Order: sequence, then C-alpha cells, then structure tokens
Amino acid sequence: MNDNPRPVLLDLTDGVATVTLNRPEAMNALDVATKEALLSTLREVAEDPAARVVVLTGAGDRAFCVGQDLKEHIGLLEDGTAWDTVPQHYNPIVTALAEMPKPVVARINGACAGAGAAFAMACDVRVMAAEAQVTFAFAGIGLSCDSGTSWHLPRLVGPQRAAELLLMGGRVSAQEALAMGLVGTVVPAAELDATVAELAGRLAQGPTVAYAAIKASLRTAQGTDLPGALAFEAEQMRRTGSSRDHRAAVEAFLAKERPVFAGE
Repeated sequence: MNDNPRPVLLDLTDGVATVTLNRPEAMNALDVATKEALLSTLREVAEDPAARVVVLTGAGDRAFCVGQDLKEHIGLLEDGTAWDTVPQHYNPIVTALAEMPKPVVARINGACAGAGAAFAMACDVRVMAAEAQVTFAFAGIGLSCDSGTSWHLPRLVGPQRAAELLLMGGRVSAQEALAMGLVGTVVPAAELDATVAELAGRLAQGPTVAYAAIKASLRTAQGTDLPGALAFEAEQMRRTGSSRDHRAAVEAFLAKERPVFAGE
C-alpha cells in the first residue's frame, strides 16, 4: 500500500490527457505539493503533441476541488508565506489552463469551491454532475477572490450576478449553474464519465491547430476593440489556412469523405 500517493495523476489515452487531483480524503484541497504537481502536469501536457484534449477532474465522488487546503494554510499564515502561493502557484495554473493550446474540459464530479471553482472557470468546457455544487466562499473566510475569478466569473454569468455570488458567498446547484451559464452541461453522476468521454473523444479527433487559434482569438477579443479583434482573426485565419489540417479537410469535403485531422 502506498501511503504517499501522487497528488496529481495523469492518464494519456487516445489523445485525451486526464489530469486528476488525487486527494479525495481532503476533497482534493490544494496544498503546496498538489499545486506544484498540477502546474508541472499542465505544462507537460501543453507541450505534448500526443495530448490533443485535456480533462481536469478530482478523484473520488465527493469533490472536484474545494480550493485551498486550510489546514496547511494556517501554518503558512504563521510563517508569513501564505500569500506567496498566489503568484507562485494559482496565477500560473490558471494561465496554463486558459492558454492551453488545446481544449480543456472540466469534469465537475462533486463539490467545487474557491480556487477549484476558478480552475473550472478557466477551462473551455464544463460538464457537471447533477448532484454537484459550486460555492463562492472567499468572502466567507474574509478574503478577496483570486485565480482569475474576477475575470472569468463576470464573463460567464454577467457582472451583477458575479457580484452577488462573490459578496454573498452563494452556493450554486448544478441546475442553477446551468441556468446562469456557469456550466454548459449537467448530467446525472452515473452518466458523467460517459458524457465526458464522448465529448473529449470528439475533441481529440478534431483540428487542434484550429482549436488553439480559436482559443487565442477569444482571449484576444476580450481585451481589444473590434479592429484589433479583426486583425488578430485575420492572422489566425492565415495561419490555420496554411495548415495541413485545413487542406486535408477541404480535400475530404470535395471527396465527400470524413476529414482526418493530424494536428499539423
């Protein structure tokens, strides 16, 4: 029996890189070791051409991730290093998720709170078990928000609802999360694995060069005006239009065949 299991697991099968936070006994809370392993794993899959889509999830059936490990946090407060983790860990993790040059799917299998909710929001697609909940708990423990929450949440649910959730510390059911646009798909827990596998498999067979360009275009458009967005789109169209995937897809269309995307 391994008394010190790895805090983050990676499985790469058929182009799908599944990254699992592996502290189910702590509801996948984030201690320093877990954050360091998660950041390293995300950077690894970002560089691996065999990983065509990423699935982020938590081990067990109770939690996706409940955010900062408060037991460890107490000690870090005492030695004055608690807030080093924001620039050293949280910010790079969210950046790695948001700027991942391939689609990222959040498989929200249970409780999702704090930085865990922020990580899910940084993913491109969120699939949530009907029994799961999202909690915005920062204010409840006397903190501001971090890990990109102030950036992603208003863009998903609107500024008014975002302010209410963060100030009031709202707990959101899966059905409420779906209605407000926080997640895109809700299924019974028994169907979560099959739903995520089908979605990830479909994305893994898709045009990864185009996916990366689409993600970059969406990020750029959030911080520029229309002319800037149009100029960036033109660059990405030129780049993807020069790819082998595009030419193969056009040839397949003319031949009335299904395209096969190589990611080149």
